[in-house]
Amino acid sequence: MAKTAQNPVKSAETTFEVLDALKDLDGAGVTELAQHLDVPKSTVHNYLSTLEQEEYVVNRDGVYEVGLRFLELGAYARHREKLFGIAKPEVDRLAAETGELANILVEEHGRGSYLYRARGDKAVQVKAHVGTRVPLHTTALGKAILAHMSTERVDAIVDRHGLGGEASKSISSRAELEQELADVRDRGVAFDDEERLEGLRCVAAPVLNHDNEIIGAISVSGPTNRFRGDRFREELPQKVLEVANVIELNVTYS
Repeated sequence: MAKTAQNPVKSAETTFEVLDALKDLDGAGVTELAQHLDVPKSTVHNYLSTLEQEEYVVNRDGVYEVGLRFLELGAYARHREKLFGIAKPEVDRLAAETGELANILVEEHGRGSYLYRARGDKAVQVKAHVGTRVPLHTTALGKAILAHMSTERVDAIVDRHGLGGEASKSISSRAELEQELADVRDRGVAFDDEERLEGLRCVAAPVLNHDNEIIGAISVSGPTNRFRGDRFREELPQKVLEVANVIELNVTYS
């Protein structure tokens, strides 16, 4: 990812590299973390000691882990998003009516962040949680958002984060993405056909404000054996469009 700060503070960059590594490694000792980051153990120890002092990491018998203090910051950031409070009850209803997993996604720094997830009685467990960041082009939610951005903004996101993904069906070319986004605009909904996770499909609709600007997207997702035929292509799209419409009205008049 390209660096964009005019005068980046190296110590701040290193701090976040340490935290990202702790997340990726699911906790680590000083030696393992130093090897992972390719920096001296003494440097890693100093950063970890400072982060522990400020209560952002915890030390469990020599294994450092990201601390719960970040949960406080995350909850604060989520509640500052107007869309969260307005869309949550409607997404809860979507999950209850479909029995599946319903989601709210917003864009930040060119990636999609799950703002909220609601589980119906048949919802599957998936590899994501509130706060998980994903490439926009790999999800129906993200494609619904990209389809309502300017070409210049989409180009900037692709230049920064690239295309492709872990799943073999992920969009991998600019031409393919352009066609997909045009289809989303024509249909009003976006589909994810195992493009982020194999065996999972998703239907999403954009949420626009009163100025017709994209502010997020909502979706319902589930296994391919239940998301097929008319349910996948007709019934669920109509349902997410109805929910998105209610949310847009509430955003406009709240």
